[in-house]
Amino acid sequence: MSTFLLFALVSAASALHLSGQGEFHFKSWMAQHNKTYSTNEYNERLQIFTENKRRIDKHNAGNHSFTMGLNQFSDMTFDEFKKAFLWSEPQNCSATKGNYISSNGPHPDSIDWRKKGKYVTDVKNQGSCGSCWTFSTTGCLESVTAINTGKLTPLSEQQLVDCAQDFNNHGCNGGLPSQAFEYIMYSKGLMTEQDYPYTAYDGKCVYKPDMAAAFVKEVMNITAYNEMEMVDAVGTLNPVSFAFEVTSDFMQYSQGVYTSTECHNTTDKVNHAVLAVGYGKENGSPYWIVKNSWGTRWGIDGYFLIERGKNMCGLAACSSFPQV
Repeated sequence: MSTFLLFALVSAASALHLSGQGEFHFKSWMAQHNKTYSTNEYNERLQIFTENKRRIDKHNAGNHSFTMGLNQFSDMTFDEFKKAFLWSEPQNCSATKGNYISSNGPHPDSIDWRKKGKYVTDVKNQGSCGSCWTFSTTGCLESVTAINTGKLTPLSEQQLVDCAQDFNNHGCNGGLPSQAFEYIMYSKGLMTEQDYPYTAYDGKCVYKPDMAAAFVKEVMNITAYNEMEMVDAVGTLNPVSFAFEVTSDFMQYSQGVYTSTECHNTTDKVNHAVLAVGYGKENGSPYWIVKNSWGTRWGIDGYFLIERGKNMCGLAACSSFPQV
């Protein structure tokens, strides 16, 4: 047998072995996430999954401050993911004017509002709707209200999806927490999640002011790009809503301090809103502790850490919180 033929047979066997391994991983992942497909879709999703896994393995073999891992999104392309979970168009938060006056410290070296008392609700799941801005808003208002009253009550994202359009929000197509806080202030309240449950679809507004459970007296907007003001607010007052730009590697984030060379740091590129519940340092690297809205099976039980102090992915572009 010629050397060339032998090499070709070994290469083919190796490729078959790898594809068999890939399919084994895919079937295990399908069982874990209760996924089923038609025959045609199976092959397409297997191909996407294999490419995502290859990218994850390559990233994790390198020298990075965070690791990537398989999760519920591993059968999706980033374009599909963007359409389902991020804002269809970035919300330009440059219109938000800063009015927060910093205390100038002293600031604790680290803080985690989850550990200070019952001040942070459980991680929620926005589903296939670009309503992250509503979860950032409710998460922040839930925490600020609990810190001020001692009562932690899950609040309604769906009321914001259905009712806040006059404040330049767009339901499942995006919006900004600062604008949502304005809506709550002018509409005189937000109902509870129990009284106005989440559907993950744009619906008709059925807000009942007499059933409002949380209120906003004033909206505090942190000066654009001033990350030290964010530290001041989170360190001395309460969790803070912020928006940033999600790029493809964030979809498969698993743990560690996220940094990116792909993302932008300007107000016009942000496409996802979340909640800073604290901050700290790991091996000398400062980070934010952030609550996401993609369920507890993503990231660190639904949370992630992101580099602090460098306006990573525009996270300091438009942060805000309410006074109650």
